[in-house]
Amino acid sequence: MLSTILSFISAAIIQGIPLLYGAVGEIITEKSGNLNLGIPGIMYIGGISGIVGGFIYEHSTSSPNAALCILIPLLSCLVCSAFMALIYSFLTVTLRANQNVTGLALTTFGVGVGNFFGGSLKSFFGESGSISLLTTGNYYKTKLPFAGSLGAFGDAFLSFGFLAYLAIIIAIVASLVINKTRVGLNLRAVGENPATADAAGINVTKYKYVATCAGGAIAGLGGLYFVMDYIAGAWTNDGFGDRGWLAIAIVIFALWRPNLSVLCSFIFGGLYIICTYIPGLSSASKELIKMLPYVVTIIVLVVISARKRRENQPPAHLGLSYFREER
Repeated sequence: MLSTILSFISAAIIQGIPLLYGAVGEIITEKSGNLNLGIPGIMYIGGISGIVGGFIYEHSTSSPNAALCILIPLLSCLVCSAFMALIYSFLTVTLRANQNVTGLALTTFGVGVGNFFGGSLKSFFGESGSISLLTTGNYYKTKLPFAGSLGAFGDAFLSFGFLAYLAIIIAIVASLVINKTRVGLNLRAVGENPATADAAGINVTKYKYVATCAGGAIAGLGGLYFVMDYIAGAWTNDGFGDRGWLAIAIVIFALWRPNLSVLCSFIFGGLYIICTYIPGLSSASKELIKMLPYVVTIIVLVVISARKRRENQPPAHLGLSYFREER
């Protein structure tokens, strides 16, 4: 029984890590007042750009270097994901396009680009078959060296690759920056009332651009984790499923708090796979159980809307374009 519980906890954490990256990235973005529904597409771009970078490097040398196997996909992911967020920022902040439509367009674009290159990358090099970066994937999956000596605790909590721990660190640092620093105060001011922030001398456009691009880069790491750690350097078209949308749901469930999103992501990760730990379920029952994260999110949204506590509400200017001339 204990081994089953520990196995479930470990699996829930593994499932929750890509959700955590996406949720933290979206929280940072929304704190600036931008509602980026392109997060699922950005996660696809983060994953495929990491795959492309790792694939090109592995094919360029007969003896891949461990550091470069990690750094090249990582940098490729960060740059391409941030670039996707930059496109969103340009369209919604500079051109003041509708944020909902722009985000959904980026999701469609990101999924399409990911599936296209994931399915045809090897053909560009005159090869056939599916992508498999075993060397790079193994480096990303390397566990902490002392995890094996800590028994069940090490297996349940310390048997993950470095991207898992990086996700938790980023969430904690993001929480501290948002709540304890001048930059975080300015960012929250931009999301709550950009006109007042502008009048106080805060560069609203800069904060929206930087927060959105930083949030996009972080969200892209969720895609990189999925392809490099979770499936060990491989690519499967539409393999992410609805994880990108779950990440956006976690933003609401976590009440727009990066530190709380750590626990929420692991809860959602557990709900996502709990059906595999319940014997005798029919296919229909499994699909119903997979709806639990969304049902829980709706309940939380209803509760916080009814209570109307300001600290639990989204930024007041979320999803709205800022026209300086109307100030």
